Parts: sequence; structure tokens; C-alpha cells
Amino acid sequence: MKASVFVVMLALAGCAAEQPKATYQQPNANFAAYKTYNFMDVKARQQGEAPTYITGVPELKEAVRQELERRGYQQSATPDLWVNIGVVTEDKVQTRETNIRDAPRYIGQRNYHWQSEQVVVNKYSQGTASIELVDAARNERVWEGTLTSILARNADKRAKRIDKATAELFATYPVPAR
Repeated sequence: MKASVFVVMLALAGCAAEQPKATYQQPNANFAAYKTYNFMDVKARQQGEAPTYITGVPELKEAVRQELERRGYQQSATPDLWVNIGVVTEDKVQTRETNIRDAPRYIGQRNYHWQSEQVVVNKYSQGTASIELVDAARNERVWEGTLTSILARNADKRAKRIDKATAELFATYPVPAR
């Protein structure tokens, strides 16, 4: 019984809407010296057919812009920091396993066979974004953060989830928000 409760709790924890992941910070990087930023061009590489709403790149760029400007950086055509964004989306299927209580009631003489099976409950997309800040003068990564979020089809919900996850991710950034 205890093992099954643990498995259910672990599965529910995996269903969180947004999850900031580990960050990387280059040792000896002087983040106070950076004053400007700009985004690198995003080139889409798609495998298969994926709807354009799934990526969430415009919402992610806006969230990163807000976080950097809250820390005093200004957007510039010749930046001190380049922002490189990588996004990977994956279609997921949520299932549940049927049990004997789900079997149809049957009374009669016929040979009846019941078997447990996986039933599709939900289909959704999950996106993982990597945000790298690159020193423009040295062309060297100085900070990186990764976040994972379930991508809502509703643009407002998707933007709110991305904003929340990006804010949590930038909470680990060495320059605090003003």
C-alpha cells in the first residue's frame, strides 16, 4: 500500500505545470559589467508536423525581456549579452490502467474474457526551453537556465505559465531584480 501511494505522489509531482530546472553560471563572470542584451535569431527546426502555437517562443522572449529589464539591462542592437533560446516540444499522452471494477457486468453462459488495458485520458504538449546568456565580446556562455512547462493551447494560460516559470528561473540569476 505504501509503495502505491508513493508512486501516485511521484506521478502527480511530475504533472506540475511548470518546473524550473538547473542553472549554470560561469565562474568569474562579472554580471555587473553587462548593461545591454539582445536576442539571437531563432531558427526553427521541426521534425514532423507540429502546430505553430506549441512552441511558445514569442511568450518566452517576452518573459525573458521582462526579467532582464527588471535587472536593469537595456535592449540594444550591439549588446553586451546575447540571449539564445532553444525550445523542444514533445507531444505526451496521459493514460490510466483499467481494473476489474471497470469491467462490464456480464451474466450468462458464454465464455467471457477481461483484460486490463491502458485508456487514454488526456493528450498534451510539454515544452522544454533553454535560455543561454552569451558574452558578446568573448562569444562565451556565462549563464544558462532550463525550464519545462506544459503548453496550454489557450494563449493567455500559456503566457502566464511561461512568465511564472521564467520568473522562478531568473530568481537564481546573480543580478537581483530591482
